[in-house]
Order: sequence, then structure tokens, then C-alpha cells
Amino acid sequence: MKTIMTVLGARPQFVKAAAVSRAIAEEARLQEHIIHTGQHYDPSMSDVFFEEMEIPRPHHHLGVGGGSHGAMTGEQLRRIEDILLSEQPDWVMVYGDTNSTLAGALAAAKLHIPVAHVEAGLRSFNRRMPEEINRVLTDHLAELLFVPTQGAEQQLQREGIAPERIHLTGDVMLDAALHYRKRARPPAWFDALGMEPGGFLLCTIHRAENTDSPQRLADIFKGLAAAKLPILLPLHPRTRKTLERLQLKPAAQVHLVPPVGYLEMTWLEMNCQTVITDSGGVQKEAYFHGKPCLTLRDETEWTELVDLGVNTLTGADPERIAEYLNAPPCAPSCGDVYGDGRAARMIARILAES
Repeated sequence: MKTIMTVLGARPQFVKAAAVSRAIAEEARLQEHIIHTGQHYDPSMSDVFFEEMEIPRPHHHLGVGGGSHGAMTGEQLRRIEDILLSEQPDWVMVYGDTNSTLAGALAAAKLHIPVAHVEAGLRSFNRRMPEEINRVLTDHLAELLFVPTQGAEQQLQREGIAPERIHLTGDVMLDAALHYRKRARPPAWFDALGMEPGGFLLCTIHRAENTDSPQRLADIFKGLAAAKLPILLPLHPRTRKTLERLQLKPAAQVHLVPPVGYLEMTWLEMNCQTVITDSGGVQKEAYFHGKPCLTLRDETEWTELVDLGVNTLTGADPERIAEYLNAPPCAPSCGDVYGDGRAARMIARILAES
């Protein structure tokens, strides 16, 4: 039996792991041990996902969150290396593009333990984004690259990665969306706001490029103030601290609400009119649930959604945000651009046979 050591640390990785860990548990040739780095250490951003999505509890919890990118990645690398030296797994599996992703991949590669990268091949082509650096380096360290789209597969081939290392599986976030949508539920506070399903916009803001720039953040909220419908904004801890520091007061129609778990977020995505976000994963979730999306970034790694016309890049331009915020909503249909919802089973099979 092969041992897979999975490194997780942030909300998007928990969602992906929910699908893949379930598939690994059903594969008799595999067993999984999980390292939680603690990159998202707020219970509302971590514990709730393990509980409601029934992700196996971590075997190791490092508690390494906060601090600069270098300090966080370095401490995670040191702690992960100690665990790998002790347990000697057959594979180390990492997800996406966070500091935890790079730390896990580096620790494994330096110990000659093969790396499997789920959600490989994505590029925004903006090297100022820490996530872009993390994903590029991880892809070139990995022995198995599980890509969600044909575009990601082609990008890795252009970068000279051997075709036999690349596997087009589809997107495990689609697996999760299909599995959990029947269990979606409204947040406990929703009814008290007096809103109706379909009568609100859903917004998330958390990326450093927006939260660390007072001008960009102010411009985003200026654009949101033009909304004709109320906006629900589950407030990321980083965004909350920035708003408090800048004493930035959102418009009356922008309702700041607590962070939500995956099942509550799914319900909000299914019942809103439009999604507004700077999150990579939420862009896709909007598409999975048939909602148009405005992306508060200047570029996206999910370029196929822009090409399909279901995702509009507004950046932090308040006039552009306002223009598209009140445009008639479209109803994108979820085709097969991200696979058929069986990506996790394919990943588990390939790991077992490699």
C-alpha cells in the first residue's frame, strides 16, 4: 500500500481535498496522511471546512500562519521536512498555488520524494502575484501534474514539461460542487437581512493586491456603491483588518457579514444574482452554479471563463465595476470545460498505479 502525504493550508485546498481524499479512501492501494500547515488559522477559514465536508482530520498540524511570505514558507518548509524524514511517504501531494503548496513541494523534492500537483498548469502571467511564483515553481518540481483544462495542459507542454508527467483529469472543484450542492444551506443570519433568494449580489475580497492597496480597495468599494441590489460580503479577516485600519465605510447596500463555510457559500452562490470576487476558486464556483462573475483583478488564471463570456475582468476600476454590476445578468451553463465531475477518482487511480 502506498502512502500519500497531503499538504494543505488554505480554504481552496480544503475544498479540493474533500473530493480527492474521499477518492483516496475508496482506493484500496492507497492510504493518506494529512499535514495542515495552519496557513489559514482562523476557525472560520479552516475548522469548519474539515467538519462540514468530512475531510479526514490532519495527522500533523503545524500552526504556521501569518508573517511575511518568506518567513511563512521557510518555517513551513522546515517543519514539513522533519515530518517527511520521519514518515518517508511514497508521494507528497500539494494543491494549487499557496505558500503551503510551494513549501510542501520543495521539502519533498529536496528529499527525492516524488511530488503530485493537483491543479497544475495555471498561469496568470503576472509575476508580481505570489501565487504565480508558487504555481510555476511547483509545476517544475512535480513528477505528476494533474491539470484541470486543456489550456493548462498546453501551457505545461510549452514550458517543456514531459507529456508523460501531465494528466488531464478535469477540475476537482467541480467534483466537490456536484457532491455538496444538495447539502447547501443558507447562513443563519440570512433571513434576518430581509433578502430574497435571487435578490442580492455576492462579493468576496481577500487578495493582497487589493487589500494591501488603500487606493484599490477604496476604488472597489466606490464601484460597489453603484449597485442597485444589496451586496453580501462575507468578510475575510485580512479585509476586515484593512477596512478598520483605513476607517473605510462601505455604502449602505454593502452588508458586511461573517465568513461562511463551504455549504453556506455554495448556497449563496446558487441563490445570488451575480458573483463579484478576486478569488480564483469562486470564479469557477460561480460558473458551476450558473452565475455571471465580475473579477476584481487585472488578469485571471481561469482564462477560459473570460473567453466564454461568463467572467468579466474589472480590476479595481470603479466605473467598470459599476457598469457591469448593474448589467442584465446572463445565465452561463456549465459545460464540460472542467471535465465530468470524476477528476478525483482519476487522480487516485493514477497515484495508485504510479
